[in-house]
Amino acid sequence: MSRSFVAKKPKLRLDDEVKFLSSWLQNPLKTGAVSPSSPALAKAMAQQIDLAIPGPIVELGPGTGPVTEAILARGIAPERLITVEFNPGFCALVKKRFPGVHVVQGDGYALAETLGEIAREPLAAIVSSLPLMTRPMHVRLRTLKGALKLLRPGAPFIQFTYAMTAPIPPRPNRYALSASPRIWLNLPPARVWVYRAAV
Repeated sequence: MSRSFVAKKPKLRLDDEVKFLSSWLQNPLKTGAVSPSSPALAKAMAQQIDLAIPGPIVELGPGTGPVTEAILARGIAPERLITVEFNPGFCALVKKRFPGVHVVQGDGYALAETLGEIAREPLAAIVSSLPLMTRPMHVRLRTLKGALKLLRPGAPFIQFTYAMTAPIPPRPNRYALSASPRIWLNLPPARVWVYRAAV
C-alpha cells in the first residue's frame, strides 16, 4: 500500500532563498529563477494534475521542492512521482525532504533520454519549472514535442512562466493550450500554462 503524504504547514526557508540565488548567480540560464516558487504558484501547478489519469508523474526542475510538496499534498503517492533535476545539490535536498520520491539527476530538455527505462508506462502529467523562456524557440518546441509523446492521451504538460505570453505559441492542430490567471502571490508574478496533445 502506498504511503500517503501529510502536508505540513509551509515554513519560511531563508536557506532555500540563498541556495536559489546562489545557483542563479552561477548559471542563470539553467536555474531560471532567483527564488523558489511560492505556495500559491506551486498549488496552482499541482491543481492541473488530473487525479483520474493513472501512471507516473514527472516534475522537471524541482529545485528546493515547493512544487514537489504541493504535488504530494494534492494526494499523489510519493512512489508515483519522479523528479528530474540538473543541479546535484538540489537533487540531494529533494531526496532528503521527500522520502519515496524517485529523484533523477539529468536534463529535463531531453526527457526521454534522461528517463530511459525509469518510466515504463505513459505519464499522467509532467509538471515543469524549466526556464523555457531562456531557450531558443526550437529548443522549447522540441522539449514540448518530446514531453507530449511520453504522456497519456489528454494528460497535461504544465509549465509556469513569468511572462505574459505563452512560452510556446498556440498551435491548435498540434496541441491545446490553456492558461491560469496571473498569480500575483509569487515573486515575480507568474502564470501557469497547460499543454495537451491535440486529439
